[in-house]
Amino acid sequence: MTRRQVLGTAAAGVLAGPAAAPARAAAAPRVRTGFDRLAESGYALLAGDRVGVVTNPTGVTAGLRHVVDVLHADRRVDLRAVFGPEHGFRGTAQAGGSEPTGTDPATGLPVHDIHGKRGRELADLFGRAGVDTVVFDIQDVGARFYTYVWTLYDCLVATALAGLRTVVLDRPEPLTGRGAHGPVLERSLASGVGREPIALAHGMTVAELALLFNAAYVPAAAGRPARLDTVPMSGWRRGDSFGGTGLPWVPASPNMPTPGTALVYPGTCLLEGTNLSEGRGTTLPFELVGAEGIDHRWADALNALDLPGVRFREAYAVPAFSKFQGRTIGGVQLHVHDARAFQPVRAGIALLVTARQVWPGFAWRPDRWIDRLAGTAAVRTMTDAGAPVDDIVAAWQPGLEEFRALREEHLLYD
Repeated sequence: MTRRQVLGTAAAGVLAGPAAAPARAAAAPRVRTGFDRLAESGYALLAGDRVGVVTNPTGVTAGLRHVVDVLHADRRVDLRAVFGPEHGFRGTAQAGGSEPTGTDPATGLPVHDIHGKRGRELADLFGRAGVDTVVFDIQDVGARFYTYVWTLYDCLVATALAGLRTVVLDRPEPLTGRGAHGPVLERSLASGVGREPIALAHGMTVAELALLFNAAYVPAAAGRPARLDTVPMSGWRRGDSFGGTGLPWVPASPNMPTPGTALVYPGTCLLEGTNLSEGRGTTLPFELVGAEGIDHRWADALNALDLPGVRFREAYAVPAFSKFQGRTIGGVQLHVHDARAFQPVRAGIALLVTARQVWPGFAWRPDRWIDRLAGTAAVRTMTDAGAPVDDIVAAWQPGLEEFRALREEHLLYD
């Protein structure tokens, strides 16, 4: 029996319990999340523990009830606290922000802001909250620089330091299971948008990432691995689109409104490292990108590359906030027509290379944020040197192959 089979069998054994009430086939989602399976077991993993939950608006059931409300209403669970990541528990804060510590008016529970907290500071906060087990239930989008996975990492380190336990409830990875792509983070460029060496598009669910982090990186940071339990999904396949799961999509952050946004995000977010708009403040964040002074030539240059699964439409917008607020920008809208063939990181490199070619105003952010987003300086230096897209992509392949081997050891789904 393989390690993956052992994990799956163990999870199934832990979660054995009364079957859920029958539902009409048309209304039942094909995929059961980690929370669904935990609830079906009667919350067996949480019995006797004082519980805190790290979550945000994405922590919902198939019926759109928030998991905090469900847990609070169930006498079998001793729920003591809620912890909010970047954007906050209610999801109102913009990029880089969070919501202040306060009280949830629906349940009366204390809600602690943990964005930016790590190590001993976070361990002490968990201690003051009086919890034994920290439950993580957040929908990720599959990109290394989306900070929820580093909140997960920080929770593992903090619970290891504090002698507490982490339980990770799994949810789908929305990039259609295409595997790992993009450069692997170089340690010298570690930051809040990438703490440890994983690929830009890691192709892992949060439970799989928790297993990888706890085996490969947490012991060095905390002196030992965390006490970790994961609750896998049932019915999920790596090739699934999010729409095929039957689960509701809740915006994972204010500028992540749809699964289509998540699909392009690992590539178009690289524009945050430039003076171009990544679409914040438009009705299509990360799908419509551009800058003042760009015209049809950008779309022409991109379509000439014949990238798989995507076409680029000349587009214009006036951002309501962020870069170019109140001014007309020209650029492109990405139209993904084949999600399985589409390669978001390659598309992101193509956007950088061609923007530099057709727009004289192109510039990198002076803080070289692009290096932290990409996880390597090579994207910037090779683009500046005029390297073609394929050469830039080829440069990160050796490190990516090493990561893929590590990743394979911790996958829970075929």
